[in-house]
Amino acid sequence: MDKRVEQWFMQAEYDLDTAECMLQGGRCFYAVFMAHLAIEKALKGVWQAKLRDAPPKTHSLVYLVEKLGLTPPAEVDEFLVTLNSASVATRYPDDLQKMIASYSEAGTRRLLDNSREALAWIKTQQ
Repeated sequence: MDKRVEQWFMQAEYDLDTAECMLQGGRCFYAVFMAHLAIEKALKGVWQAKLRDAPPKTHSLVYLVEKLGLTPPAEVDEFLVTLNSASVATRYPDDLQKMIASYSEAGTRRLLDNSREALAWIKTQQ
């Protein structure tokens, strides 16, 4: 495997592990942010593997999936759209207290579990 591709995937795993740490520490919206970052990096790893070119500087999971021509299973596709939407709010919160209240521990746990499933699928696309 190309070293750059390997790095994208290693960082994706590391970021998802960091999301778990954030959840355990009660920092749910940061867990969501890190989950998004993990999936973004995994998709950029696929970009590097398939196109042998540096991926674009974008945070949009939907854009990356479309430009890569990927066809995720329905549940992964729906999840990626949901996670993509959450990204802007977690990246640039208008109201910190509102953002903190937006993500429960149980909801964030489901999001991280879905992120692990999405990451596993993405890794098969290289």
